[in-house]
Amino acid sequence: MVVRPDPGAGAPKASWRSGTVEISGGRLAFHRTGGSGPALLLSHGLTDNGLCWFRLAAALASDFDVIMLDARGHGESSRIRSEAAHDPGLDIAEAIDQLGLINPVVMGHSVGARATADFASAHPGRVSKVILEDPPLLPPARPASAEARRARFRDQVLAFSAMSEAEIIAMGKAASPSWHDDDFPAWAAAKKQVDPAALPAYDAPWQDAIAGITAPTLLICGEVDRGALVSPSLAMEAKAVNPNIRSVEIRHAGHNIRRENFTDYLSAVRAFLR
Repeated sequence: MVVRPDPGAGAPKASWRSGTVEISGGRLAFHRTGGSGPALLLSHGLTDNGLCWFRLAAALASDFDVIMLDARGHGESSRIRSEAAHDPGLDIAEAIDQLGLINPVVMGHSVGARATADFASAHPGRVSKVILEDPPLLPPARPASAEARRARFRDQVLAFSAMSEAEIIAMGKAASPSWHDDDFPAWAAAKKQVDPAALPAYDAPWQDAIAGITAPTLLICGEVDRGALVSPSLAMEAKAVNPNIRSVEIRHAGHNIRRENFTDYLSAVRAFLR
C-alpha cells in the first residue's frame, strides 16, 4: 500500500491522506480521513470519484475513519482491462484486505451501492453495517440493450473529455441548481477521469445480492418523479427478500440523494449508524 499526503484539491481537511492499494489486475486509489473511530468505506457512483463523498466524509470524520475509494475505471484507479472480467464487489473486498479494515461499515451510491451489496453478500461476517443509496435494482439486460447502453455511455465519456472542468461545472449547476457549491469541483474533475469501459454489466438478478446480506442494512431512497431509481415497490420487494433491510425515503431528492437533500440524508445516516 502506498500512502501520500493529499494535495488538498477538493478535500476540506489538510490532515486527510491519499494513496493506492494493489488489487487483482491493478490498483485502487483512496482518500482517508484517519482517526480512531470505526472504519467507514464509501463507494461512489458511475462517473464520480472518491472525493465526490467529501461533504459526507467531513461531516462524519469526527466519529469514523472514512475511506473514499476511486472505483476501477474512475479517478486515479486502474483502467478497465478488456480481457478480464470486472467484479466491483471483489475490488472492494481486496481493498478492505489491503487496508487492513476489520468489519467496516460499507456504504455506496448508485453503481457503488450495487457493488457494496455484491461485496456484503459474498462476504457475510466481514461488515458491521451496510448503507445503500439508490442502487440500480435492475433486471439483467438483454444483450442488444446492454450494448446500446455501453455505446451511450462511451459517447457520454467522450463528450466529457472534450469539455473543460469549468464547462462541466457550469453544465452541472444549470442542471442541478440545488446542489451545494462544494459538490461540483470533485464531480467535474471525475467526469474527465472515467474509463469508457467503466459501465458495469449486471448478469445476475439484483435479488441474489440483496438476499445474501447478513448485516443490518439501510436502503436510502429518493422520489421517483425526481429521478430516483428505487421505487417504493422495489424497496418493499428488497425488504421482503431480506428482513435485515430497512428503508427510508428522503423527500425533495432524486437519484443524487445526498446532494439534493444533504440535511435529511445525513440525519438518516447518523441515526442508522448510532
